[in-house]
Amino acid sequence: MAVAFNHTIIFAKDKVLSADFFARIFGVAPPRPMWSFMTIMLENGVALDFANRDGDIASQHYAFLVSDEDFDGILVRIEAEQVPYWADPAKSLPQQINRNDGGRGVYFHDPAGHFLEAITRPYGSGAA
Repeated sequence: MAVAFNHTIIFAKDKVLSADFFARIFGVAPPRPMWSFMTIMLENGVALDFANRDGDIASQHYAFLVSDEDFDGILVRIEAEQVPYWADPAKSLPQQINRNDGGRGVYFHDPAGHFLEAITRPYGSGAA
């Protein structure tokens, strides 16, 4: 049996704001409405469905593997929008990136408080 990840729902106080932020920072196509969601389609066919939610939203962590060129653009856009970022999930290295596995990585929050990560190498794929 083949299993492939198809989509996830990302709850937000304002689905349009969060979906637009994601598309802008990651440099992907703008979100489009689909049923009650604002949907972003990723390169591998996975859909991110942003949905409004009242009340508290539990912060989730979402990591995205990107090319070196895309990482450069992501970091430029994070800095241009003055979004705080860290090299580590403990947030002990502010305004820095990591170089794990011979690549680069960065952590930052979206408008709903989710902890996003962009990495250029999968963890465990290279040098420490």
